[in-house]
Amino acid sequence: METVVEQPTVAMPRLGWPAPNFEAETTHGTLRLDDFRGSWVILFSHPADFTPVCTTEFVAFAQIAPELKKRNVELLGLSIDSTYSHIAWVRNIEEKFGVKITFPIIADLDKKVAMLYGMIMPGESKTETSRCVFVIDDKGILRAMIYYPLTTGRNTDEILRLIDALQTTDKHGVATPANWRPGDKVIVPPPKTTDDAEERLKEGYECKDWYFCMKSL
Repeated sequence: METVVEQPTVAMPRLGWPAPNFEAETTHGTLRLDDFRGSWVILFSHPADFTPVCTTEFVAFAQIAPELKKRNVELLGLSIDSTYSHIAWVRNIEEKFGVKITFPIIADLDKKVAMLYGMIMPGESKTETSRCVFVIDDKGILRAMIYYPLTTGRNTDEILRLIDALQTTDKHGVATPANWRPGDKVIVPPPKTTDDAEERLKEGYECKDWYFCMKSL
């Protein structure tokens, strides 16, 4: 008889819902998620300090930080290491790689934030947070989630592209196609009635059919 392994229940946030609030110790002192209200936030977790893949990621996040600032986006890192470990690692990155980490890093020793956001994947590790990315908008709503395995470093260029796409959607009420970049055509939301379908064909959009129309911004 086949043995069924019971999967543990892990709390998971939901897209379109308010991002779970928290208060935590960080390398910049005690912070609450609500402290960032009015700005977008990229909350990301990494498995552990002083590890090679995580180090490359922190260097990459530091490199896009100025571009994120231009877009009103704050970075907030997390692992279950201590504040002392975070500080030592940040200093090591600056010394060995010449890159200064200017954003706060949460010391989640009790795994409180990690469990709140479903950052621990028992199938991979019961003691380390996975490579998770949560995009939270300026109203505190969770807009996107990306999960990577422990062995795969993130593509920060894609994260920057994602921010551009979400902010373009908010500003113009449109959707963005696959591989979209700023300056590319965007997708006009599909019609909700037959009359709207007929009318939109007269709007001057670039249409393949009544349901598929694009335009330049």
